Amino acid sequence: MKITDRSDLWWKTAVVYCLDLETFMDWNDDGYGDFEGLAHRLDHLAELGVTCIWLMPFQPTPDRDDGYDITDFFGVDPRLGSLGDVAELTRSARDRGMRVIIDFVMNHTSDRHPWFKSARRSRTAPFRDFYVWVDEPPKQQAQTVFPGEEDSVWELDERTGQYYLHSFYRHQPDLNIANPAVRDEIAKTVGFWLELGISGFRVDAVPFLIEPPHGVDIGDPHEFLRDLRRFLQRRSSEAVLLGEVNLPFDQQLDYFGRPGNPPELTMQFDFLGMQALYLSLAREDARPLAESLAKRPRLEPEAQWANFVRNHDELTLDKLSESEREEVFEAFAPEEWMRVYGRGIVRRLPPMLDGDPRRIRMVYSLLFSLPGTPVLFYGEEIGMGENGGQPGRQAVRTPMQWTGKVNGGFSRATPRKLTASPPTDGYAPEHVNVEAQMHDVDSLLAFIRELAVRYRSSPEIGWGELEVLETGQAAVLAHRITADVGRFVAVHNFAPRPTVVSLELGAVASDTVFSDLFAIDTFPLDETGRIDVHLDAYGYRWFRIVEPDDRRLT
Repeated sequence: MKITDRSDLWWKTAVVYCLDLETFMDWNDDGYGDFEGLAHRLDHLAELGVTCIWLMPFQPTPDRDDGYDITDFFGVDPRLGSLGDVAELTRSARDRGMRVIIDFVMNHTSDRHPWFKSARRSRTAPFRDFYVWVDEPPKQQAQTVFPGEEDSVWELDERTGQYYLHSFYRHQPDLNIANPAVRDEIAKTVGFWLELGISGFRVDAVPFLIEPPHGVDIGDPHEFLRDLRRFLQRRSSEAVLLGEVNLPFDQQLDYFGRPGNPPELTMQFDFLGMQALYLSLAREDARPLAESLAKRPRLEPEAQWANFVRNHDELTLDKLSESEREEVFEAFAPEEWMRVYGRGIVRRLPPMLDGDPRRIRMVYSLLFSLPGTPVLFYGEEIGMGENGGQPGRQAVRTPMQWTGKVNGGFSRATPRKLTASPPTDGYAPEHVNVEAQMHDVDSLLAFIRELAVRYRSSPEIGWGELEVLETGQAAVLAHRITADVGRFVAVHNFAPRPTVVSLELGAVASDTVFSDLFAIDTFPLDETGRIDVHLDAYGYRWFRIVEPDDRRLT
């Protein structure tokens, strides 16, 4: 089917931007970001080229896990705004060509959620079966997600004498997915937010979400995801499910939905590619990333990979071998505070690359040129750093840096009232901020804007099929993306020295040219399709293969 027949699949060529309202922009100066602050910064996102805003949790919460411990799935934390603000935001974003998706966190609740407060009153309490209880924890326990912070996934409830399951923190009891009433509440939650104009959900911890209690047979647990997707599509044909599924590729296919089965998740993050990227950066060798990309399974047109450099959690390296992980640690997290859980890094990209603008830009060029949908974490567009004085994963969840003034222009509250503190080193707001970069055509902000423009004008990146090209050089990654709208080639140099790469593109029609998408240059291709590409140290090039009947601007 032609791409023009699938124009409703907006997410195939989207630019997604993840932000935490609490740390984005404080408009009432209480020290916490809010919906009104975001509303006043929508133009920044639109000018950046963002087409989809992903909001991290904003529901009522004790805030013991950055909002992922929710007490009311239908509400808004009063510090951040109201339901009216949500409706107004979705409308205002649409006016600027942007959709809004939100975090969907229903593997667990806060232990202060009314359901759990009721459930723990007695073994016969009305909401007891909303959670998972046992008299004694099984001898073979699942490994805790947070080693060093939790030593078990079971916690004794003293009042009732039973243990409840918590795959994450003990203050986040797991919901019982085997209970039809719980599944009904999940559907109600989805339907509720769709009515307020939300265009989809980033589904948190999907493998945990659909896992039934030990010993309980609910049939194929993936049927729950299929039901959820069917419900979503009935309520909103454009809505998406973007899943957090950090599993090997063959298992991720189960979460997209195997051929012959109804679809499940719309998009999934490529955790394997992200981890291979950092191994390639550490080695200055493109082969780990090339090998990971070559192993990506082919997806149906209605599914998509989401590419990212980092997210709001630790930069996980759990799928690398122990020796590979140590390589990345030594290169990018040499100090103990930079590592968490024995598997992850709590740093942002620019400090990890010693602020080298060549390497930083090469990485973001990769992000936008790899087949799939790019996802940015707030602050990446200006090269924000981390605050090592913040505990654990909070190091990368510092306030957005808008200006070089006090608090980085995030808030006019006194610094002690801020929800988090900005960095105080070379990445402090006086050195890195939006306002300064807005007026600098050579800034990272200007570069990310240009990448978004080029990505959006190259729909083959979102729709096409990937082929990793042979370069004959370990440090150079070259890939081609082919779709019915055209062909795209990108070349990236992971090494600190310039080079020339010979590419063999195969037979092409006469008068076909190689068009540089970042310069007014075209190069004729002979009928064999061979061409030499010059790359700077840590250089990158984007090309379009333009045949005589291609009338797009190059």
